[in-house]
Amino acid sequence: MTFLQTIRTALKALLINKLRSILTALGIVIGVAAVVAMMAIGEGAKAQLQASFDAMGTNMLYVMPGSSNNGGSRGGAGSRYTLTWSDLRAIRDSIPTVSHAAAQLRSSAQIMSSDQNWATTIVGTSPDYFAIRNWRAETGSLLTDQDVASGNKVAVLGMTVADMLFGPDVDPVGQTLRIRNVPFQVVGLLEKKGQTGMGQDNDDTVIIPESTFRTKIQGGLNQYVQGSLMVTAISSEALPRAQSQISDLLRERHRLGTDAEDDFSLRNMAEVANARQEGTRTLTMLLASIAAVSLLVGGIGVMNIMLVSVTERTREIGLRMAVGAKAHHILSQFLVEAIMLAMIGGFLGIGIGGFAAHAVGGQLGWPILFHPGVAVMAVVFSALVGVGFGLYPARKASLLHPIEALRFE
Repeated sequence: MTFLQTIRTALKALLINKLRSILTALGIVIGVAAVVAMMAIGEGAKAQLQASFDAMGTNMLYVMPGSSNNGGSRGGAGSRYTLTWSDLRAIRDSIPTVSHAAAQLRSSAQIMSSDQNWATTIVGTSPDYFAIRNWRAETGSLLTDQDVASGNKVAVLGMTVADMLFGPDVDPVGQTLRIRNVPFQVVGLLEKKGQTGMGQDNDDTVIIPESTFRTKIQGGLNQYVQGSLMVTAISSEALPRAQSQISDLLRERHRLGTDAEDDFSLRNMAEVANARQEGTRTLTMLLASIAAVSLLVGGIGVMNIMLVSVTERTREIGLRMAVGAKAHHILSQFLVEAIMLAMIGGFLGIGIGGFAAHAVGGQLGWPILFHPGVAVMAVVFSALVGVGFGLYPARKASLLHPIEALRFE
């Protein structure tokens, strides 16, 4: 009996009991579909998270002012202003591993055009801010050093603000808007960034020169930066060294003793991104492992049905052996049936899992990354389930004695 004949015989046996074959494969279908969907959604979540951090900027550090401790009343980072404008200049000019540094002053305000208004975030900063965040102008231009030096009343708009004030598909460059009754001329429209990792809209912002922010929007504290500093390193490899050098520089400038705590804090966005990526990866693997239990249950279902099939077809087995079929022929026939059931379930599971992943991704707005390796792994694993759980029923069938099998009722 050739291998092709064995496959034909196994397929014919499966088609005789179509409903039973479908129900047997259902456990494999559910298990494979769950694993494929979880892996695809998990990879999409990691890609979305990475994209949100890329939108924030690469090789970036946040330098936050220190915490407060006054008369037993304590506050977290940012509750006391400790960073100065001279600190910013020193970081930018004296640390070779730093490529760009900028202050980030933030406030909320209701802004107005000639016929619309919108509540948004106002950011006061310098031209380095756009280089740090890899943010280019869609139309018009970005802030210049001259704008900062002269305190010009100019603004660069995020896409959301431009749409709310001037309408979609309208170029706002050259228009005038008012921030707290102060007129600003729009000089640029930023390219669309999308959401941050925390779900906030990057494009819902107005960016103005830091000098103008301090005089027209929010009174400054003279030498102190009323916000945080953003710093980018010359490369991802240089980021840890830049972090250490910034820390040493600020401790020296703030005259902190050896045993004194830092009056500032540093946040390495690459470490935050990696930690979140690792958390997402762990969650994905956990969900996939739970889903893989369905494959185990499906395998047990295959074994049970194959045992029933052996019992039902005992006389057929005896007849085949009586006319010359060997034990390995019977073994291969039932084993091929089990493998075919598992692999059919695997292929159906891949299709259903891919469809489910795209449906969920469409609802969440995530990219779905379906790697061919996952599909190959699912099919191979399905075949192994068929072999593992089909081997015992097949061996049991092959060990039947022909005369006893023919007498079986």
